[in-house]
Amino acid sequence: MTVDDVLYAPLEPYRTGRLTVDDTHTLYWEACGNPAGIPVIFLHGGPGAGISPKSRRFFNPAHYHIILFDQRGSGQSTPLGETQANTTPLLIEDIERLRALMGIEQWLVFGGSWGSTLSLAYAQAHPQRCLGLVLRGIWLVSDEEIDWWLYGVRQFFPREWEAFAAHVSPEERHDLLGAYQRRMASPDRAVAVAAAQAWSRYEGSCLELIPQASTVDAFGSEAVALGVGRLEAHYFQHKAFLRPQQLLQDMPRIAHLPGFIVHGRYDVICPVRYAHALHDAWSGSVLQVVPDAGHSSYEVGIAKRLVAACDAYAASGDFNATR
Repeated sequence: MTVDDVLYAPLEPYRTGRLTVDDTHTLYWEACGNPAGIPVIFLHGGPGAGISPKSRRFFNPAHYHIILFDQRGSGQSTPLGETQANTTPLLIEDIERLRALMGIEQWLVFGGSWGSTLSLAYAQAHPQRCLGLVLRGIWLVSDEEIDWWLYGVRQFFPREWEAFAAHVSPEERHDLLGAYQRRMASPDRAVAVAAAQAWSRYEGSCLELIPQASTVDAFGSEAVALGVGRLEAHYFQHKAFLRPQQLLQDMPRIAHLPGFIVHGRYDVICPVRYAHALHDAWSGSVLQVVPDAGHSSYEVGIAKRLVAACDAYAASGDFNATR
């Protein structure tokens, strides 16, 4: 079985557009599926990774009105990799602008990795606009999680980490984040692109239980790397513009909402303990740990559970059928 056997068939948007949100940023968005169906907003990961045609395929297009967009600095939004006026509160405002543009009162919120972070932050800011949440690869923005990504992953992917660290001088390796930020902010485009590609390839190398060369190549492309590298480093530096422990402390604001959490047992990008921490703080949530998966939403076990969760919600308005 492949992930294409699990996802719904490829589909095209029935409508696309661009939303100018300030003097700097213009967002690309698209709408797919059934305009009379259950509204769902897809929040991509990274930050900076953007959406893809596969992002549309977790949802039954007969039952869902599927809204997707590239966040500030990501994908087809412009300018690519821009960190100015790029914060979590501003992204939350963008989601609300898009909701109003589409004439949607409430929607299901779907997000993985950084998308899970943004989903939680958005839902806690606007709980009245949410029907529920479907989350994958939980990232809660603790200092531990950031340090793990920068240094701890070498315990499982030593050669990939060595290549990541080797891009900067030995005397800078105690502060990989700062070293990479300096390079990605360089006025020399070649220097900035090379650093972004090294950062992004490191992430792409560690995403899956069984690494795939095609994933690494995709993350190493300039179009992906400039968004992922620059924006991940930017959000790491600013702790995602959230106060410490904000997402767990504010769980009472969304405790009434149904939630589904799926996480790969061998996710080395976002270790599984944080999915358990979120589940423990959210008594009404369903947690499924996939025993043979890493971080990617396109690993079969994870994709299968995400599709099943969305199908269950469409059928009953909750995720109990997935327990």
